[in-house]
Order: sequence, then C-alpha cells, then structure tokens
Amino acid sequence: MSILTISCDDYLDVNEDIDNPTIAPNGQLLSNIQVTTATIGDFRLWSGNILQVYTHQLTAREDEDQYNVKPDDLRPRNDWDNIYTLLTDIESLASQSIASGEGFYLGISKLYKAYLMSTAVDLWGDVPFSEATQLEAGIISPSFDKQQDIYMEVLKIIDEAKTDITSDENTSIDDADLIYGGDKNKWLRFANSFQLKLYNQIRLSELFNTPEVQDGFRSLLAEDNFYTDNGDDFEFKHTGAISPRDERNNLWRDSYNAGQFTTYASPWFYEILIGTNPTIHTSNPDPRLPYYFLSQLKDGEFPRDQGDEDTMNPNADYWDKATGFISIRFGSVGPARDAAIDGDATYPGIFPCGGLYDDNTGLSAKTNGQGNGTAIAPRRMFTYDEFLYVQAELMQVGLMIGDPGTQLEKAIMASMSKVDKVVSESQTSQNVPVLSGSTGVTDFITKIMEEFNSGDNEKKLEVIMTQKWVATFADPIDQYNDLRRTGYPVIANPLSSTQEYQLDNGDGFPLRDSDTTLNGSFQLSFFWPQSELNSNRNSPTVQKNATEYKIFWDN
Repeated sequence: MSILTISCDDYLDVNEDIDNPTIAPNGQLLSNIQVTTATIGDFRLWSGNILQVYTHQLTAREDEDQYNVKPDDLRPRNDWDNIYTLLTDIESLASQSIASGEGFYLGISKLYKAYLMSTAVDLWGDVPFSEATQLEAGIISPSFDKQQDIYMEVLKIIDEAKTDITSDENTSIDDADLIYGGDKNKWLRFANSFQLKLYNQIRLSELFNTPEVQDGFRSLLAEDNFYTDNGDDFEFKHTGAISPRDERNNLWRDSYNAGQFTTYASPWFYEILIGTNPTIHTSNPDPRLPYYFLSQLKDGEFPRDQGDEDTMNPNADYWDKATGFISIRFGSVGPARDAAIDGDATYPGIFPCGGLYDDNTGLSAKTNGQGNGTAIAPRRMFTYDEFLYVQAELMQVGLMIGDPGTQLEKAIMASMSKVDKVVSESQTSQNVPVLSGSTGVTDFITKIMEEFNSGDNEKKLEVIMTQKWVATFADPIDQYNDLRRTGYPVIANPLSSTQEYQLDNGDGFPLRDSDTTLNGSFQLSFFWPQSELNSNRNSPTVQKNATEYKIFWDN
C-alpha cells in the first residue's frame, strides 16, 4: 500500500502538460517577433500593396487606385492586429528577460517595441500605447495616446535598449536572432541609426525643438556609432521554402504565384527610371531598371494579349514600344484599363521580390526555361543605403555636419551595391551582370551629381528624396513617410494641367491625359480599423477623415 501511495503522488499530478508549455522560451519568442514584424507594411495580406500605389511605384485596379481605401480594408487592419499581438509577445519577452537577468533579450525587445510603435504612429497617428497589452490588469479598452507623447517615449526606449544590451556580458542568442545572429555591435548600430532616422523624421515638428529632444539628437551625433555597410541592414531574409511554412517573398507571391495579377508597374515610376520625366533625372536612364522590372515583351514586340494586329491598335493603357513595358496608369478611365494583360504585363523583377532579371529576351513570368524566379529577396525595413540618404538629408538642411552631395553620391553607390547583394543571395540561375562599377552606373551617378550641384536648395532636397525613393523600391512605409513630410518625390497627378506622361510611340494611338482622372484625395494617414472603433469604448468616437488627419511630423 505504501508503494502504491508513493507512486500515485506523481501519477495523479496531471495539471501540467509538458508537451504544451504555457511559457515560450526567450529564443522562440524573439524569432516569432522577428518573423511577424517583417509582415508589417509587407505585400499580399498587408498594407504594402496600398502604400506602393500611394507612393506611385505600382498601380492597381483596386481601391488604392484613386486613393479610395476604406476604413474596413483588411490589409491595414492586419498590420494593426499584428502590431498589438507582437506587443504582447514583446512584453512577455521583456518580463522573462528581467527575471532571468538576460539584458540582451531585454534590449532587443525594447528596440522592437520602439520600431512597432513608431510605425503605428506613422500610419495611424494617435494609437493605444500606455494602456495597451494590460489585459491582466483589467484594461480591455485601452485609451489612445497622443502621437507626440508616443514618439517621445520611443526615443527614450531606444536609449534604455542600448543600456540593456551593453550591460549584458553573458547572454548568447546566436541561433534565435534571425536578423543579426546575436551580434551586439550590429544591434547597437541599428539602434543608433534607427534613432537618427526618427529624429530626422520629426525635424519639422515642434517636438524636435524641445530641449530634451535637442540634447538627445546632439548626443547621438556625438556618439557616432552608426551603420558601416550593408551587412548592418535591418531586414528579414526570405527563403524559397514552402513547407512547413511559406518563407517566400510576399511581393513575389503576389505577382508570380497569384491566380490574379495585381502588382502592376507604375508608368510614372517607369518614366523617371528611363529618363523621360521633364523635371527630374531627365535624359538620365537608371541602370537598375532591368533589375527592378521584367518586361515580358521584347523591345518593339506588339502586345500579344490584347493587341489588334489588323488595326495595329495595342489596346494598352500604357505601352512603350521601344522597351516592351506595359501596364495601367494610376487613375485611368481609359478603354484599355481593364484589359487582361497578365501574359504581357511588366512584372516586379529580381531586386524587389526575387523574380526575374530582364535580359531583353521576352521571358515569360510564368513559363520559361529560367523558371519564374526564386522568391528569395529580403523584406528590407531599414538598410544601410537608406540610412545614408537620411544623413544626406540632414546635411542638406543644415542639421548635420558634412557635404550632402558627397553623402548622396555615397548613398547611390551603396544602393547599387545593395542590388548586387540581393541578386547574389537570390540563388538565381540567370546570368545577371554586376551593377557596381559598371559604365552605366558611373555615367548615371555623374549626371545625378551634375543635376544636384546645379540646383538650388529645394532642388537638391528633391534629388536626395527622389533617389531614396528609387533605392527603397518595395519598402513603402518609409516612402509614404518621406512623401508626406517633405513633399518628395513628386508623384503622378491625373488632374495636372500639363502633360502627365511623355510617352509617344508614334503609332497613331497616343496616350490621352483625358483618360486619367482623380476622384479621391491623397490620404494623409490610415483610417483607424473600424473593428477597433466598434469594440474599444475608449477609442475615438468618430472615424477620422484620412485626407485631413495629419501625422504630427507632416508638414
């Protein structure tokens, strides 16, 4: 009996299921945070498709055309839901790290909190922060904090994170860290570089001129521990794996792997890249074009899907006979706007999504000897070359010591190197030429610098911001931020009193500006998710007017 009694003590203790732990290890929490954070502003199920149209690098036939995204749109709501789910995981990682004395994990958790909350403010403005993730304390309807207050806290959180990381001499997180492989120096450089980006973002706001922010800004510049090369890029590396989890680039999945093609290349962006825009980079074709987009039509090839060979009417909303580029225009109401052009349409290329490099052989995006790309391209969130453009802007406006022209040139060269790096890591079977150091790149940069040096201060800022916009293709959140706070790059305007597009194929079927129109106004922020307003009694009582509601740094 005594043997049976002793044995039953452990046997009857069945309240803990060791196969389903209630507490996730720090390493697994961190990996999940990093994977999910990469979806914020991404394509497919998230808001990247919207933002890439608003910043005029892609076009679409959906609500984002005409700036008509609605409050109940699923994609911004997915971003919102992911941000607040992530904050819960971040709080768990932080509390567990404090309990275990692992300052490295704690510091990284704070950096992700800073990244997510600054992004939330950038997209929505006032959002829950101080009372968010406090369900255990009984708060089920968190109040919305003021934008400026959140940004102020974010800047402080980054400082705390740096202290936590440097104070931990023991924790090793190599395998758990999918971004920097546990390299503390890279995390510190990211923290400083990202913080400088935020200071630059608020430079035109009243907050920037407060003594506390000014002191922090000067201290950060004095510390001078920023990104050093593209090995410091804050990005999530996609793979070609499909199972057990699909790890392919989401823009690739939206384009090459979708039942219905929706990621149309922007003709406005295209004309800037080929050098026909009359006000910026005129007669200076960008050598990155075949890395950015795949033309399925060869030079001079007539559209196959919808072209009428009897009348030689291409029936295309936008088609460049010289290069085979074919797409639809923003705000189009033309007769060919809704034509089925999947087999001819220009696709995103190898750099933005791991698709195909345009070798001018008329490769099909779906069926060809090269396959349809590898889908291996990183989700770029804040890279070294983007950081150099931030510094160039700060120098141009007199907030940082240095020559803005020299920094701009350095940034463009780094952008070319970034293209080469993405291509080299894509595992492509194509023979893709190296950009950096090529004659095309040298000539392009020479002309950019001539344009920059000959311009007044406003033109110089436009050149910096336009090149940053070109370099960060497929990273649309920062592009959306830059456009709102600086007014650059100049974007397509269907209501322009001047000729919007410059293309003339000389084929008797010219583009007509009357075939584009604009029925909506540019949205200065995202609508708050309608589901949040319906369920949170402490949310704003009235939905915002997204065409009037500005983020505090928007000038």
